[in-house]
Amino acid sequence: MDDKTKDSVLELEARLKSLSENFDREMRARGFDPAQAENVALPDALARLYMERQLLLEELNNIEATDIR
Repeated sequence: MDDKTKDSVLELEARLKSLSENFDREMRARGFDPAQAENVALPDALARLYMERQLLLEELNNIEATDIR
């Protein structure tokens, strides 16, 4: 993995951590259990946060999968 890729991964991981913390906080504020995010119908704001988090996870997984090859 080159330095640019490492920097990208670190940046994505930091964004993911921040987004996950925000998502969990918002879920709890609305009376949801964050562990059940995949099993409940989410209001629009939470659904957007969830999708953004999933896209970041997918992007990280793609970088790591590409780097393994």
